[in-house]
Amino acid sequence: MPEGLKHERVAAVLAREIKAGLVRRGARLPGEVELARRFGVSRNTVRAALAQLTEDGLISTRIGKGSFVVFDGRPLDGRLGWTHAPTNRDLEVELRTIRIAHEHTSHRHDRTEKLIVIERLQVAGNKPIAWERSWIPALDGLRELPKRGLVSDSIALTLTRAGLHPDHCQQRLRGRALDADEAKLLKRRTGSWFLHTERTSWTADDRFAEYAECLLDPSYFELSLDYGTS
Repeated sequence: MPEGLKHERVAAVLAREIKAGLVRRGARLPGEVELARRFGVSRNTVRAALAQLTEDGLISTRIGKGSFVVFDGRPLDGRLGWTHAPTNRDLEVELRTIRIAHEHTSHRHDRTEKLIVIERLQVAGNKPIAWERSWIPALDGLRELPKRGLVSDSIALTLTRAGLHPDHCQQRLRGRALDADEAKLLKRRTGSWFLHTERTSWTADDRFAEYAECLLDPSYFELSLDYGTS
């Protein structure tokens, strides 16, 4: 069975179990080795399946602790693709890729000069509610992205498929006013107030994986933080 189909099968089984309540919110999923043994697949396939579940808002991974269920029983739209989710879960949201291109200028968050930039919009009805721009390294397995596009419209899955596994990140959140270009793209008035996030991710061996910035309509998005007690 092709590797892509394997991770989709694993993700589908785990998603069904989570949504059926067999694995409750806050519960820790079995580790990669145990899941690989259960499904008869490689650990890379398990990582890709976990990345899909993360993209779908079903689980969250804590470094050194494992993957935990965050699904609360409300319907989710897996097409959202980002870790941020609209506060109205019943909202029909379309994810649109605006641009995927090579960028040959150096980026302030990485010394690598050969990068790929990806721009996407989330649209509810005919109204853009979020914009995201990401930079990822133009490594083997990623250089052809401008021609072939993302894997299942997911940056996380695309990085995983290329063997680049984000392990830790730094993220900042603030509110700010839209400039003229941003307002035009998001169909708002210049100066409208949006949430602005910046996130830089690295692999376990501290290789640059992704830098992303997002503008989010605060009427649709909220910030949720989980803290451990240990």
